[in-house]
Amino acid sequence: MSDASDMNTPQPVPVPQTARVPQTAQQGQPVPAAPQPAHQEQPVEPAAPVPPVRIPPTAQALPVHTLQYRFDGPEDAPVLVIGPSLGTTWHMWDRQIPELTQHWRVFRFDLPGHGGAPAHPVTAVTELSDRLLATLDGLGVQRFGYAGCSIGGAIGADLALRHPHRVASLALVAASPRFGSADEFRQRGVVVRTNGLEPMARTAPERWFTPGFAAAQPAIVEWAVQMVRTTDPGCYIAACEALAAFDIRGELGRITVPTLVLVGAEDRVTGPGDARTLVAGIPDARLALVPGASHLAPVEQPGAVTDLLLTHFSTAWQDTLAAIPVPPFVPQLSTPVLPIAEITAATPQPGTGTTGRADPYEPGMKVRREVLGDAHVDRTMAASDDFTDDFQELVTRYAWGEVWTRGGLDRRTRSCVTLTALVTSGHLESLAVHVRAALRNGLTPAEIKEVLMQTAVYCGVPAASAAFSIAQTVIQEETTPRP
Repeated sequence: MSDASDMNTPQPVPVPQTARVPQTAQQGQPVPAAPQPAHQEQPVEPAAPVPPVRIPPTAQALPVHTLQYRFDGPEDAPVLVIGPSLGTTWHMWDRQIPELTQHWRVFRFDLPGHGGAPAHPVTAVTELSDRLLATLDGLGVQRFGYAGCSIGGAIGADLALRHPHRVASLALVAASPRFGSADEFRQRGVVVRTNGLEPMARTAPERWFTPGFAAAQPAIVEWAVQMVRTTDPGCYIAACEALAAFDIRGELGRITVPTLVLVGAEDRVTGPGDARTLVAGIPDARLALVPGASHLAPVEQPGAVTDLLLTHFSTAWQDTLAAIPVPPFVPQLSTPVLPIAEITAATPQPGTGTTGRADPYEPGMKVRREVLGDAHVDRTMAASDDFTDDFQELVTRYAWGEVWTRGGLDRRTRSCVTLTALVTSGHLESLAVHVRAALRNGLTPAEIKEVLMQTAVYCGVPAASAAFSIAQTVIQEETTPRP
């Protein structure tokens, strides 16, 4: 592994051709006048932004299993797929397009509900990858290079893990094997569900750009804010759930394609530490640290990022169809393909009893963490000892593994029942944690209020009064954006 930050840009070497694909037209707002690249000492005239194109009447009726997309560049060039970050559109890559399209057919896509794309929410990175592959399959694109920023990088890593024969080369920009904590992203979903996207829009500049850039480029800051404001809230929340569940720290060694890990030196969202974790775990990976850039490095330092992408994809394009065995028949709509080496004989699953029934402990712990949050569960388990261990196991196995995993009620309804039961029984010491759980499970503060109003009628005003006081404090804490 080597540091790629000081690489010179050679001429692209020949890379295998892919199928000719038609161009589709979509719309969006291009990035405003570009900032100057870090390596330029004198101001230069910025390149013209890629102009927006119009949506044809049929574009809004895209199938649920595909994504909104556009092509730029020669139709007979190899395809380079570029993925956006959460809260942005494909226009975050506008500054890279003029140079990349000299060598590649660039395919850009929008996340669901972003950039005017149809609002079909997705709560898993794997499902986003599947939708992307379904879109490419429909266009006849079987093999491609891939570069993605943030959640776009997560999509690229998932493609390299589950469909290695499709990815010729990979660039992970401002990415991580695990984005922060699950609690952080689920709390962000609670804030958006309660307040809309305005809190996320207001804080986007400080998350995405360095302070100096934000002060010097107010037009780009406003552009970034408007991208967030025009995103569908439900799709934003779903993407937060996808990032909360994303964790490939134990699988990095299975990414076999040549990989560039690119990060802004001042990125406070997925910083150099996350980048070094990726480089340490991926066998064929190089690190590129971009000075003077934060999370949206392609926007803040477009020249440096473009040079690094040109170098990487020109020199590290793997002939994946020859290098990795693939099934003799590839279906039109992609399905997960595992590396041949991982196919083994079936083995008995651990934790099964004599009846063959799976032990509910692991599913119970998974649901317990999703509903109550990692921080709460970690505190509870850390405080357990020989006296309480058996009780914690019982709660995890039966309350969470046997009941909360049942399909008869959704989690929102189970939260309503739980809140009512706690107020009725007077167990208010557990109410705060389950108000937080109810918010995570999708209940709004208004809906929680209605549950407590109902308990006031059937369980008594004094009990409901105490419950309102506890819930009010929790809701204020959980729905206030955190710095």
